[in-house]
Parts: sequence; C-alpha cells; structure tokens
Amino acid sequence: MLIDSHGRKVSYLRLSITDRCNLRCLYCRPQAEWTFLPHSEILSFEEMAELVDVAMLAGVEKIRLTGGEPFARKEFIPFVGRLHVKYPDLDLRITTNGTMLSGRINELRDAGISCLNISLDTLQREKFQEITGVDSYEQVRAGIDACLEGGLRVKVNVVALKGINDDELPGFVNFARTHGVDVRFIEFMPIGYQSRWSRANYWPAEEIIAEVEKLVPLEEVLEASRNSGPARMYGIAGGSGRIGVISAVSNHFCESCNRFRVTSDGKLRTCLFSDREYDVRSILRAPGHSMQDLLDLFARANAEKPMGYRLLQDRESNQVCDRAMTAIGG
Repeated sequence: MLIDSHGRKVSYLRLSITDRCNLRCLYCRPQAEWTFLPHSEILSFEEMAELVDVAMLAGVEKIRLTGGEPFARKEFIPFVGRLHVKYPDLDLRITTNGTMLSGRINELRDAGISCLNISLDTLQREKFQEITGVDSYEQVRAGIDACLEGGLRVKVNVVALKGINDDELPGFVNFARTHGVDVRFIEFMPIGYQSRWSRANYWPAEEIIAEVEKLVPLEEVLEASRNSGPARMYGIAGGSGRIGVISAVSNHFCESCNRFRVTSDGKLRTCLFSDREYDVRSILRAPGHSMQDLLDLFARANAEKPMGYRLLQDRESNQVCDRAMTAIGG
C-alpha cells in the first residue's frame, strides 16, 4: 500500500499509452507543428505490463489508460485485453477523444471495457474544428452512438471554456438527458506552456452548476465507489443522464488525491500541477532490475507527493507545469 506524506492512500494509476494525438486542441497542443517523442523513448507494451504488475503489488485498484490518444497506438486493444485477463477484478478505464471508436466496440467489450470517457467540448461541428483543429465531430458522435448501441457506458468530458462553449449548456443538458450519459464539465486548467489558458476563458464550476440549475432541477448524487474520482455529479429531473463538474482550480481536491501518473516515456508524476518526475523507464530497461526496485521508486515518489494547490497558488505565470497534457497523460 502506498501512503504519501499527507496520509493519502494512493490507489489510482493513470498510464499514458502514447503522446501522439490526431487532434490539436487549443488547451493542449494548439500548434500545427509538433514534435512527438521518438518510438524508442516510448515504453513498450511489455514494459507497461510490468509497470502494471508493480502497481497492483503496491495496492493500486484502478488504472486509467490515456494519451495523447490511446487508440492512435497499434495493438492497444490487445494490450487492454491482456491486462483484463491477468487482472479481471481491476477497475480498468480508458479516456479517448472518440474519433477512432467506430468498428471497435465489440473488441473493447471483449477486452473487459464497460465504460469509456470521451472528450467532446462542443455539439457544433464548426466549433469542434475551431477547438480541435480537425473536422472530426461526426466521427466522435458516431463513436458515442456506437458505444451506447453496444452497451458501453459513456462519460462525456467537456473542458469548460468561457466565451467559447459556455453558450452550449442547454444542448449538453439535453444531450445528457436524452442519451443517458454523464456530461462532466472540467475547469480549464493552466497546464503546459503552449496551452492558451487565460482568465478570460476560465469558467468556474460553481457558475456552471448555477447556470444549469436555471435550466433543470438538479439533485447532487453521492458516488458510492471510493475510486469514483473528483467529479461532483447531479441527477437531471426527467432523464437518466447526469451533469457533473470537476473543479480542479476553484475547489481543488488535493486532500483526497489518490492518484499518480506515468507518462508514455516512463516518467512518474505524482501531481498534475508539478513538473517533478521520477524515471521509471531507466529502471525498466536496466539489466537485472527487480520489482522491488520499482516498488522502492513508487514509495519514494509518493512520500514526496506535494499538495498541488500550493503549487497552483505559488506560480505567478499562467501555466503551473511545462509539459503539455498530451505528454503528461490527461
């Protein structure tokens, strides 16, 4: 079991499969020219599987596979399936931009996936292209529909962008209600030196909920699972869907943080708001290394895990860490 210096139990690993992504979201990597990591620097699936073995020994109960875009990497679904076969009781999740889902739903279900988090910041095709740099809105909608038709649960992640998608609350509320999905608004976080974060685009969670309540009665739902995450969820009257907010900036959840991240190039990060990294890859590639070597690194890193909101408060510049979300694993 991993316990950090603030007494928090660490039970949740977010593992980035790749830094590659087929979108160029304005809050992540807006530049058309972008240098991705060379393949030799990316952890192999065998190395990732060993990392998962160690995480399970350390008491991890939930693993989320992220990117970049995880489906951009070949053989991703077979890797997921191998993890499920080895750890059938593991809470295994995937976060995706949804552009590459069609035709893969049966494979995902066979690989043990029952729920997907899909990023969708707008319900308008032209605005989608403005936000992501790519005209792939119809592919994402088709992917969501395919998931629902195939019996997979869907959680839609919306980065809340004031002045950009704050006029779409009625549409998203209706989408949640009619499709029976969770729609979760995530506060725009100042992550990455190349993101376009600004106070002008920051839309706080409390304001979002207040606006939604003008549209429809809400009832806060307490999540039963300890690994349910930081979202505050609300049931919608007259429908099976839910609305949620993740207030990472305005109402941080650092006191209950139970997670750590490993980037696709094998760097362990204990806090989203800190650039401090621990080199897992060098151990994985060292001849004669042992699981204990990795367990020791996990223990040391989490013993030094900071309170992220202090980093957020102390930074004078806009961004609180330099690496982009596509590199960190959002």
